[in-house]
Amino acid sequence: MVIFWLVIFAAALILEAATFALVSVWFAAGALGALIAAALGANITVQLIVFSALAGILLIFTRPLLKKLFPNKFIPTNSELEIGKTGVVIEAINSPLGKGRVRLGGVDWAAVSADGESISEGESVIIKEIRSSRVVVERAEQKLPQKQ
Repeated sequence: MVIFWLVIFAAALILEAATFALVSVWFAAGALGALIAAALGANITVQLIVFSALAGILLIFTRPLLKKLFPNKFIPTNSELEIGKTGVVIEAINSPLGKGRVRLGGVDWAAVSADGESISEGESVIIKEIRSSRVVVERAEQKLPQKQ
């Protein structure tokens, strides 16, 4: 069982290092405790109790503290900053077929319409949402020039 707990410990540490989500670190601590228990000759029941107790206690008592120390602030990426901006359709948008492109600030995006309607090439659109690598758009309201 020592090898088993060593593998669990290493896997949990690698997962935590890869994600830094503050989740698997407690399982690594539990696996380390169970590894020590196994090395001291404890049976599987005791090892599982040590693993569960250590992981659970550490999770309950340290996670809130670590969340305060390392707040997860949302930092918008460039794509979120495009919402609300106006672009031009450079390839007619046909949402059911998954076709359409919009040029926004010199960058071409795959596009679908928010309401499922087709939008012709050359029309102005407003970016409503970003879904993966596609923008969800709706027609920009055409303002008529006012007579003076």
